[in-house]
Amino acid sequence: MYAVKSTLPDQDLKVVGEALQGALVDLVDLSLVAKQVHWTVIGPRFRSIHLQLDEVVDTARTYSDTVAERAAALGLAPDGRASALASGSGISGVESGWHQDDKAVEVMVGALASVVNRMRERMDATEKPDPVTQDILIAVIADLEKHHWMFQAEHKVD
Repeated sequence: MYAVKSTLPDQDLKVVGEALQGALVDLVDLSLVAKQVHWTVIGPRFRSIHLQLDEVVDTARTYSDTVAERAAALGLAPDGRASALASGSGISGVESGWHQDDKAVEVMVGALASVVNRMRERMDATEKPDPVTQDILIAVIADLEKHHWMFQAEHKVD
């Protein structure tokens, strides 16, 4: 039973729904990981990394809302609960405690790469069943790749 009936055929809706739910989980978890690192980063580059992490949080939160609303528009109930995150996120856990600035950058580069790679799989999966969803995922990837690049470029230590 649907509260809202999608115009997509059921088979396409299943593929798109899985892509949107996976994207939602990864984006919500990315925002939480970035916020955790934001609160615990220390070191000489504290301020620049601290501010940069807020940019990642803003991006992830904005797109998580876009993705969830796309799912709802298709008649799918988005699930951003902690249990959905725990069972579905592709991001490695963040260690507790303080994070030296270089370690914080390493954590974020890894988290962003993981999410981008999974988003690319979803982008490919949604190409035929729903180009509208694919377009959203393309925008997500572009912004997350930009953050990935900036963390690497701004904080490269030789």
